[in-house]
Amino acid sequence: MDRDEAITEHVQWGLPLDEVNRLGQRLRHFYDRFRSDIRPKTQDSSEYGLCYVSGLLRMEAKRTMANISRKTNVSIQNMHHFMSNSPWSGRALIGAVQDDIKTHSEFQSRAMLILDESADEKAGDHSAGAGRQHNGRLGKVEMSQVGVFLSLATPRAHTWIDGELYLPDRWFGDAYAERRNKVGIPETRTFQTKPELGWQMIQRAQVNQIPFEAVVMDDLYGRNELLRQRLDQAGIEYYGDIPANTLVSLDKPQVTYPKTKRGKRSKRPKIVAKRRYEARQLLHHPALEWFTITLRPNERGMLTAQFARCRVWTVHGTQRRQEWLLVRRAGQHITYVLSNASVDTPLETMAWRKSHRYFIERDNQDSKSELGWDEFQATKYLAWEHQLALTILASWFIADTRLDWMVRYERDPALLQQYQVDVLPSLSVGNVRELLRAAMPLPQLSTQQAASLVVEHLVNRTRSRKSRLRHQRVPET
Repeated sequence: MDRDEAITEHVQWGLPLDEVNRLGQRLRHFYDRFRSDIRPKTQDSSEYGLCYVSGLLRMEAKRTMANISRKTNVSIQNMHHFMSNSPWSGRALIGAVQDDIKTHSEFQSRAMLILDESADEKAGDHSAGAGRQHNGRLGKVEMSQVGVFLSLATPRAHTWIDGELYLPDRWFGDAYAERRNKVGIPETRTFQTKPELGWQMIQRAQVNQIPFEAVVMDDLYGRNELLRQRLDQAGIEYYGDIPANTLVSLDKPQVTYPKTKRGKRSKRPKIVAKRRYEARQLLHHPALEWFTITLRPNERGMLTAQFARCRVWTVHGTQRRQEWLLVRRAGQHITYVLSNASVDTPLETMAWRKSHRYFIERDNQDSKSELGWDEFQATKYLAWEHQLALTILASWFIADTRLDWMVRYERDPALLQQYQVDVLPSLSVGNVRELLRAAMPLPQLSTQQAASLVVEHLVNRTRSRKSRLRHQRVPET
């Protein structure tokens, strides 16, 4: 293929080379929109934030503070201070990113909030919130640090918009008091379950007027009756996965006041149902009528699945609530969902909204494999919040770039016929990163720079040894 043909092909795929060459400039202009939220009052170190984000986006592996510092020509000490100790607010930056996202035309309709958690292995329990806890990726209890995350998704775009570090309850005991102080856990933090953290983030999204149609969540959150109740009372439509053995009733349970041993009527009500079913027991029940529904196009063709639903009653304490039981069947994989969608909501709409949970799984994976989330190494709570905010910023940069190019540079419709497909694949996060690396290449160190970095490393190790020896000396008597 000669040069002219290659250029023509790039344009066909919506990739004009002059736009690709300006990716580095685009990143700087994008970052400048948020610079004021990363500028501490005492000293302007916001340029370190740009260096850090560019490192996350351009480096392929080992995206630690030290390595990002070396690749972006920033002092390791300065970068460490910026991430672990500098007083700029990660929360303020996340709020500013949300403000930017909510005004984008892509998210003005059909956007969904998605709630999920993600765990990362840790070598020990020195990092904030680390400990032996369930790691979903590994499928077992392991030394991990767990975050609860919130994504905003449409069929064409999706990105993290919020997150909270989960702190196990043992972190709030007396035995962990010194450790909490060492890693900087705020005194205002109290123990919160993962569903409580999720509800907190959903409330923030509401206050910040993020437009969304419904909340989608996996079974850790979907089976939590209190969370579903809070969402319902707030007028938020939800789709929560539930375990297959979740108990439901087809008939409205009755409230009774059984007699006590003394023959008097009890003041405590008891909920009695004619029959309670495990959700999976309704799979072949006449109440469920199955339909095959086309959800959305993907690179493998059209995503389709079978759906059925029926109205059921659930019980939480003495509270009775009527919800939809939505069942999704794709091959041998069956998912049970509870939803408070209105009774006149079409099945197609419910199926489409529930299918969005995939996107946060994609966001979790992209944040780790493409943005170095699982490579992050720091012990302090503030560093985790800063890392979260800058990762969300990097994720939004990629999503914003993809959406902008999608609108301004339409692909040649002839490609559909040429490749005999009905959908062309969208740019991946990895695609944008590869283009950015070409347009904004990482600097190659000179021998003098490399030698200086080695000397700096040796000096830091020497100082560390000196400090340890000083603390090991036994005072003279």
